Amino acid sequence: MLHLERRLTEQKSRNLWVGLATSESEILEAQKLRYRVFAEEMGARLSCRVPGVDRDHFDPWCQHLIVRDETQGRIVGTYRILTPEAARRVGGYYAETEFDITRFLHLRDRMVEIGRSCIDADYRSGAVITLLWNGLARFMVENGYDYLMGCASIGMGDGGHNAANVFTALHDKMADIEYRVFPRHPLPVEHLVNDTPAEVPPLLKGYLRAGAQVCGEPAWDPDFNTADLLIMLTMSRVDNRYARHFVERQHA
Repeated sequence: MLHLERRLTEQKSRNLWVGLATSESEILEAQKLRYRVFAEEMGARLSCRVPGVDRDHFDPWCQHLIVRDETQGRIVGTYRILTPEAARRVGGYYAETEFDITRFLHLRDRMVEIGRSCIDADYRSGAVITLLWNGLARFMVENGYDYLMGCASIGMGDGGHNAANVFTALHDKMADIEYRVFPRHPLPVEHLVNDTPAEVPPLLKGYLRAGAQVCGEPAWDPDFNTADLLIMLTMSRVDNRYARHFVERQHA
């Protein structure tokens, strides 16, 4: 469990708190935030049993990291976290719906998956993502997990050209061959790459600055209309120059 709570005052009007959701109502609010961001803002096609709620069969097995604006009484950022123990119970990681991750088999007992990252449109100044990353790092350290993986999405509103250009530009960020994954629905990079400068999404840029590696070619997710790169971050190798943005180390 994530025991340490974290608070941040942003300007004078926002009192932000990060921690794990502890009630069904908090989880529901986070899922509603996800729906607003992914479906209403980004145009994802979500299969929702409950209107306005992004929920799939992984959610009951996940822990939900949230940032709450306590002044406004609302959840403004979230990640969902799937531990290796929960992944075994649910039958695998979400990433396995998009990639063959066979080469990660020997890491599974120490690997946490993160996903469904989103932030309310009114709170994208940097404070919320910093708190989410602090919360993730504390979760990893407190529970003794060594590897963090997740899908970093690149929008395909341009037909996929930027996604192809981003992947091509990240050749020096590729993981070693023993940590490569293989997309089940590969993006046809060679047909989409062009001379337009690659625009790396901020979240992916943050992962890479922290020391994450790209584990293979992008997969196409038609429901979210994104190209997804599987990234892996080894906690012991978090870049010291960027550690304060991802990990704020505390000494008991």
